[in-house]
Amino acid sequence: MTNDAMDGRIPLEQVFARRLEIIRPGRAETEAVGQLYIKEVEPTAQATVAALKAAGWIPVIVSAGYTQAIEPLARWLGIDRIEAVRLDFDAAGRYAGFDTAHPATRQGGKPEVVRALKKEFQPVRSAAVGDGVSDLETKAEVNLFVGFGRYVTRAKVQAGAHAFINSLAELPTLLK
Repeated sequence: MTNDAMDGRIPLEQVFARRLEIIRPGRAETEAVGQLYIKEVEPTAQATVAALKAAGWIPVIVSAGYTQAIEPLARWLGIDRIEAVRLDFDAAGRYAGFDTAHPATRQGGKPEVVRALKKEFQPVRSAAVGDGVSDLETKAEVNLFVGFGRYVTRAKVQAGAHAFINSLAELPTLLK
């Protein structure tokens, strides 16, 4: 279901809640996923984020992933801002739902998030990097949309991106 949504074959909102009802990730599983994100992160990510911050960029993670799983990676990368979907847990740490109002849970939601971020930060230039069709939807909202293919190359993303990279180390040059 996730691949179908990321490839653009089905709208994200058709699978978002269903996936969570099937998986029902608890607090412990979500924390474990967060550690896996750090373990499996693109090798140049930390250095690239540091270089971009030094050049004046404000990195933000915009994701249809789960805030609690992304937070450890964001801290490790030195990214202060996350726009992702918060999961709810009961007192025992069991899955109890998610933020159904978050825009990233539906098709067209990420551009909405990017518009809000642009209003908040008032950047001179903006860029987005992503590997899914919901990321590509942000292309009209940014000056540069960079498709990312290290883990999977999606034909729609590669064809629609302003630029396409397989290593984040390539990003600073594109943003100069």
